[in-house]
Amino acid sequence: MKKYNVQNYIRYKEDVEASLKRIEGKFWNEYTRDELIIKFMPLVESLAKKFSTAQQASGVMSINDLIQEGHVGLIAAVDRIDWGTILEAQDPEQRLKSFLSKRIRGAIRRGIDINRGTMRIPEHKLNEIRKDFGENKKMVELFFNSVFLSLDAASDDGSTLTYDVPDESKQYNKELLAAYLKGLMLEHLNPKEYQVLRLSYGLDCDKHSAKEIAEILGIKGSSSYVRISQLKKQATDKLIEKVPHSQVVDYL
Repeated sequence: MKKYNVQNYIRYKEDVEASLKRIEGKFWNEYTRDELIIKFMPLVESLAKKFSTAQQASGVMSINDLIQEGHVGLIAAVDRIDWGTILEAQDPEQRLKSFLSKRIRGAIRRGIDINRGTMRIPEHKLNEIRKDFGENKKMVELFFNSVFLSLDAASDDGSTLTYDVPDESKQYNKELLAAYLKGLMLEHLNPKEYQVLRLSYGLDCDKHSAKEIAEILGIKGSSSYVRISQLKKQATDKLIEKVPHSQVVDYL
């Protein structure tokens, strides 16, 4: 379990409570910039606590770190408020809260992504995975396809087999990702399927070709590599079918 400084957290809570008391009695649109930031500090903590702090979900970050990243997002969001748009709403306070919440959550997600390590998954794929919580199977499919595509594209020297197009995708720790995937594979796949994916993507070893995997697993014949490809697809489809979407959400 990750540790965090409890004394600092208690001191932070006391400071926020004291600051909120000093600005009590004002209407929401009467706050100064700094007072508005203080006003919505409890919202930051509430949103941060909805993120999992399990190792596979947030890496090295504790709840204190998530709250800190959320405050960075809150400050940036307050500076970008378009009061004309806010005041047009039937419930201006609710629209303001929604505006700030979206940016606070985004800042926390970026903080988690940045601090995970060195495995890259394209930002647009992460957004697709997170976007639609109603289509659970599609979310799981996007997750595995994105992760396995990223692992497939990476060569041993760290370069990619795709065009070297600059992007702003965040980095992931390959060892952490491999451990997470292996846990899911052990739970849902049979031994042969597990070994095919592990060796194909080099989760804790060098990547192996289909022919090499066939030799290791004792699959013989001129079309043995075809059988490996079938097992690879079969294993991936099984993960997509059996892994609960909640496990994907926790990781992201």
